[in-house]
Amino acid sequence: MMKAKAWGVSVLIGAFACGAAMAQSPSKAGPSSSTKTLQTVGIVQNPCASLLPAPAIVQAFMAQSDQAKALHQPLPQPSAEVSAASRMWQDERRLQDFGDLCRYRDANAALPQASSHRVVFMGDSITEAWGTGDPKLFTDDVIDRGVSGQTTPQMVLRFQADVVDLKPAVVHILAGTNDIAGNTGPTSLGAIENNIKTMVELARANHIRVILASLTPVARYPWRPSVTPIESIKALNDWIEAYADKEGLVYVNYFTPLDDGHRGFKAKLAIDGVHPNPAGYAVMSELAKTAISQAHSQTP
Repeated sequence: MMKAKAWGVSVLIGAFACGAAMAQSPSKAGPSSSTKTLQTVGIVQNPCASLLPAPAIVQAFMAQSDQAKALHQPLPQPSAEVSAASRMWQDERRLQDFGDLCRYRDANAALPQASSHRVVFMGDSITEAWGTGDPKLFTDDVIDRGVSGQTTPQMVLRFQADVVDLKPAVVHILAGTNDIAGNTGPTSLGAIENNIKTMVELARANHIRVILASLTPVARYPWRPSVTPIESIKALNDWIEAYADKEGLVYVNYFTPLDDGHRGFKAKLAIDGVHPNPAGYAVMSELAKTAISQAHSQTP
């Protein structure tokens, strides 16, 4: 879900960012390596070690992307062969680890004991890329746990491991745009709302204060041009604001300052009409800091 010079142009490129951290030993070259049958099933000591690695062609592309990032150069664009191999691999990985529990498993294990002011950001690629778009926000025990391309049912699956088990004082939840895009299939606004409620209830049951964020503006998803998201985003944002007010949660409105006046993302603040650029993240970070202060002042 990102674009050249910053991220990628589709869920595919967002998957490369996730896959780089998850990939195991190199597999044999060719698309067939991304569709081989997983041999290890059932209960194992380390399920993440049993997941299929990225095909060699995808690993090579990720290495090129990592090198470009390190040199602050524009990201390479994937070939049709790379794109096809990555899609096949990601389909297999989604079956094996639908919630992407392996994405942050090692990072979570390496965290020090939580401070009394720890904040965890739960979300999708907008959250994941925030750590690069404005790294200053993610200091002093503010932790980024975004996963590119994720929908709310996937976030529910990893909420225990990536939020509750980290024992934060506050969780910031920005979720739902990929559901509207149809990343994991057809859904309904009611289903998205229920998943957000589930995350909120899990947090509150564990004495974690909640910040609920509005979805950011989108007029068109580059990877799913057939979807018309404007009215669905408005309806979900209206529900999120009303639900936050009803439940006494901190609500942060990212939509309004990023809106171009036509319910799309301001071009000067976005990369691809969906993902913020550093200027967009700067706007969001100021609002997030205010919301975090408000949440810290609440009684758990």
